[in-house]
Amino acid sequence: MFKKILIANRGEIAVRVIRACREMGIRSVAVYSEVDRAAPHVRLADEARPVGPAAAAESYLSIQRILEAARASGAEAIHPGYGFLSENPAFARACTDAGVVFVGPSAASMELMGSKTAARQAMIAAGVPVVPGSAEPLADLSDARREAARCGYPVLVKAAAGGGGKGMRLVEREEDLPAALREAASEAERAFRDGRLYIEKYLAAPRHIEIQVLGDRHGRLIHLGERECSLQRRHQKVVEECPSPLAAARPEMRAALGETAVRAARAAAYHNAGTVEFLVDSGGRCYFLEMNTRLQVEHPVTEWVTGVDLVQEQVRIAAGEPLAYRQDQIQWRGAAIECRVYAEDPDNNFFPSPGRITRLAEPSGPGVRVDSGASPGWNVPLEYDPLIAKLAVWAPDRPAALARLRRALHEYHIEGIKTNLGFFRQILDSADFEAGRLDTGFIERWLAARAPVADSAPAQEQAAALAAVLHSLRYPGNGAAPVPGPSSGWKAEGRKSLLR
Repeated sequence: MFKKILIANRGEIAVRVIRACREMGIRSVAVYSEVDRAAPHVRLADEARPVGPAAAAESYLSIQRILEAARASGAEAIHPGYGFLSENPAFARACTDAGVVFVGPSAASMELMGSKTAARQAMIAAGVPVVPGSAEPLADLSDARREAARCGYPVLVKAAAGGGGKGMRLVEREEDLPAALREAASEAERAFRDGRLYIEKYLAAPRHIEIQVLGDRHGRLIHLGERECSLQRRHQKVVEECPSPLAAARPEMRAALGETAVRAARAAAYHNAGTVEFLVDSGGRCYFLEMNTRLQVEHPVTEWVTGVDLVQEQVRIAAGEPLAYRQDQIQWRGAAIECRVYAEDPDNNFFPSPGRITRLAEPSGPGVRVDSGASPGWNVPLEYDPLIAKLAVWAPDRPAALARLRRALHEYHIEGIKTNLGFFRQILDSADFEAGRLDTGFIERWLAARAPVADSAPAQEQAAALAAVLHSLRYPGNGAAPVPGPSSGWKAEGRKSLLR
């Protein structure tokens, strides 16, 4: 087993990996940019190394600087977390060349699944159902028109090397196709340095369900069941739960999805933790969407329900140990739901809200877990993704989990910046959400009909919060701080670059 691991990430996921290492008796090494010098993950790690200025390209995305930090610290392995370099095959190869173990899959598996078109070809060959569409990158406008006509409008134009909704356009009419191709290619080139595109049939109001898989270096693969990820905004997940309300009502669906996910992972010669994602149409038909070759943001809900520590399993697999579980040993108990807490303003089109956290009160109690990268007095930087924490709850069943999540959100207060906590409090009051009637268009419909989101607490709690802030200004030893004042074109090939 490793004696020291470097975490090539920041925020809540770095904190999560550091804690897993500590439980395993492994020393942890944090890295930080200049703007993250006082971040919680830096203070929590056994040691920390600077890797450059605030710009991610010169710090967290610099392979050279990350490897230099690993060499200087004597780390035997690097855990990439998610985002940044986690799905960069060049980084995985560079780790191997430097004699450092990459805690993740092989570079070859990452390359295969990183190309949406190559992944579709591999899945078709493995007998995994895919959404109708092109299996090769589009050659030109004529090729795009042929594929769209074959699928039937509406269609999605999608980046071949991307994700997160970037480089994606919905096209409902043929006359709109040329403009959609130009816009999607330009966005994909900027985001991934790869402007190649493909076309996929647009499925109206599908559910987004994913399967967690684990594979060791000895050829053994298992799945840990599904997560419902249909609540999305701009193609980004914001609420996830395990089990899926749909699959929970159809046990045969979980078995079929799990078997298909393992087949998909085996086709990619996959090892370590990964997620196979599916779209489920209104008729219950399931289609492969993509495979994420890393740990997922929403992994806590699977850990709650299965009792498997995914980060520790990642480390054991990377160290060459066999899987600690057989498929028949995986059991699913109760229900878990996660909310992604962002520094953003729901009443201003969810615009990022960087700034200093003047007060932080996180929920606790039975069945409540907060994976946080924030602390009182910490300044949320503008340079990175505004995710600051994940709130996950567990209970014996979904109604009890919803009640617990409402209670936890009622206790959760962040002052000094805008957050989406009020957004979650309102979402949970939706009758459709409570009934599990979910699809990927849920949030857009809900936002169109909602009242303005109140991010603040009730008046009595506001008064208590104000008193606490005033106290912290008079007695600053608790760490609180005062509120601060006010390439384009459609290219044939390129390289993928992932920013968190």
